[in-house]
Amino acid sequence: MQKRKLGNSGIEVSLVGLGANNFGGRTDLEASRLVIHRALDLGITLIDTADIYGNKGGSEEILGKVLGARRKDIVLATKFGLAMDDAGKLRGASRRYIVQALEASLRRLKTDWIDLYQLHRPDTQTPIEETLRALDDLKKAGKVRAIGCSNLSAAQLEEAMTVAQRHGLTPFVTAQDDYSLLERELEKDRLPIMVKHGMSLLPYFPLASGLLTGKYKHNEPLPVGTRLARSPPRHADEFLNERNWRIVDALDAFVARRGHTLLELAMSWLASRPYIPSIIAGATRPEQVEQNIAAVGWTLAAADLAEIDRITL
Repeated sequence: MQKRKLGNSGIEVSLVGLGANNFGGRTDLEASRLVIHRALDLGITLIDTADIYGNKGGSEEILGKVLGARRKDIVLATKFGLAMDDAGKLRGASRRYIVQALEASLRRLKTDWIDLYQLHRPDTQTPIEETLRALDDLKKAGKVRAIGCSNLSAAQLEEAMTVAQRHGLTPFVTAQDDYSLLERELEKDRLPIMVKHGMSLLPYFPLASGLLTGKYKHNEPLPVGTRLARSPPRHADEFLNERNWRIVDALDAFVARRGHTLLELAMSWLASRPYIPSIIAGATRPEQVEQNIAAVGWTLAAADLAEIDRITL
């Protein structure tokens, strides 16, 4: 498994990572155990979760139960900031809440440290300096090795990096954002900021909720039990629209001419981006982990990349 660094943190991760958003939700403890152990056996070293995943804590609890002695072999990433209670009080990025959220995650994960601690969503009620100072203190205390952010606008990202630099605080080394062959908007504004500051991009929805796996076909019923078939209509409609189908149909023809699959294209295209250290893909079965790892082996030629740009941009 190829290894890459998380920004300029020095932390190395596997090119394919494991997203833990299904654990405690779609997959119970035993099903999750099979996925996690298969991922580790195949060389995956980055597991990405969040306190909110698995019905508020379930994903972290499963990882805490399953990892055991293998915890030391992985880079464990989690997130904070989204509401962890119905009243909406356990949320945000204030110093007080960050300390509380971290301790809760450490307990659920049964670990003494988080390798990558990420702000899940910007907190407009809290100055970014307060957030960064709290995270800086946690890093100095050895409870966090590196910090990242997710879903920040270009202006918010630039402000965060400028504030960290001005005050000598630990900067974000990663940004986790929606990025795939079907979603390339961040290339226009956020990506240049990441590159300027030596940050890495961790793409979420790398397979567009499965639309880039080849399991869905235009003008055909959604396969029973698949993610988009079970999703609320609002979520499914974000992906199942005419613009996306037009691109997917063109990409299907592209891979067919070259003897590859849509999954191989989606994963290998992301792997071709030097600013992406790891492609975090969720899985509900061990076979999906195997497929994701196998899919990054296609080295795309310059002419291929140019044609992909013509199709997707």
